[in-house]
Amino acid sequence: MSEKYEIQFARRMSQLPPYLFGMINKMKMEKRLRGDDVIDLGMGNPVDPTPEPIVSKLCETAQDPKTHRYPIAAGLRNLRREIAKSYDRDYGVTLDSDAEVICTIGSKEGISHMSLAIVGPGDTVLVPAPAFPIHIYAAIIAGGNVIRIPLATEEMFVRRIADMCEALYPRPKVLILNYPHNPTATLGSLDVFREVVALAKKYNFIVIHDFAYARITFDGYVAPSFLEVPGARDVGVEFGSFSKSFNMAGWRLGYCVGNRRLIEGLAKIKGYYDYGVFSPIQVAGIVALRDCDDNVTEQAAIYQERRDVMCRGLEGLGWEVTKPRAGMFAWVKIPEPYSRMGSMAFSIEMMNRANVALAPGIGFGEEGEGYLRLALVENEHRIRQALRQMRRALGELDAEAVGK
Repeated sequence: MSEKYEIQFARRMSQLPPYLFGMINKMKMEKRLRGDDVIDLGMGNPVDPTPEPIVSKLCETAQDPKTHRYPIAAGLRNLRREIAKSYDRDYGVTLDSDAEVICTIGSKEGISHMSLAIVGPGDTVLVPAPAFPIHIYAAIIAGGNVIRIPLATEEMFVRRIADMCEALYPRPKVLILNYPHNPTATLGSLDVFREVVALAKKYNFIVIHDFAYARITFDGYVAPSFLEVPGARDVGVEFGSFSKSFNMAGWRLGYCVGNRRLIEGLAKIKGYYDYGVFSPIQVAGIVALRDCDDNVTEQAAIYQERRDVMCRGLEGLGWEVTKPRAGMFAWVKIPEPYSRMGSMAFSIEMMNRANVALAPGIGFGEEGEGYLRLALVENEHRIRQALRQMRRALGELDAEAVGK
């Protein structure tokens, strides 16, 4: 009798917990298949249309059979040039588009592949917490160790980085930054970037800055680029994305800019793993950067209006809310007595009772427990509707608690 056949995964798989957002999305889709109108405040998935000039250029370019061939993995030269021009225009940063710019299949893929290039067994990566999951698990999949550094004041955050560098041996190899921060909307500053660059040079670590929400800012705030700081290019790179600013989430187009040695490493990994982005999408990306700046400004204003509606509505429920000044999310503490349920259980209750999908804070690490991340992607009418449905669901929970 033959032995029982069993699939055995690599040990790294045991380090990956269930992807909570996948669980929430599965529940959402199951309810929608049953005919329920679920309002999705959980995922930062833009519902507004991609600007028309971008779509038109995609359609026009895709008619050319030559564009259906394998693309250039590092990105079309003209797109890389346009990205470099945008950095000069927006941040006063001059980039060599041939050596200091590379295109990626979104920033998530880029950060994952960069981690494979620079992180290995025994290496330690410092990550602000709570954290967007890929910031943690890209390093873990690459074989590294992750130490979470709780977000706090800039002074305390920088001091904790320095303390880790002094206390650990071998010293940390990589620090991941993410401003404007997902999920908390914490803002960065040139001061904190200067401190980080000084520490990176002193302790010899690499900096990766995820700048996905660069242009989604409110109330006159302008998010600085990490590369604006002198010496930043000596120690790190910055990832950006077309997903949020141009409503191109499904197009999967991003980029990495900065240190040329790190760009070389990423290009080498990508050369083995992928063939890059469909050429018509890259051509459309050129149009986005060249002709759609006003669309980005308008989209940020739309998100700001939705933020105001969301925050006023939550305050009307009696919740304490801090208005985010950037990003696509409100980071909200669950009030008592509901916080005792835990963020995952609370999110499930809102899904089942209110037909509203939320992102539980625990999905961003234990530091996020007790919070919710609420996306600003739905229109104002839908946001108000979601809040009314949540109010009714909370009333049901209150009545059931009294009846026990």
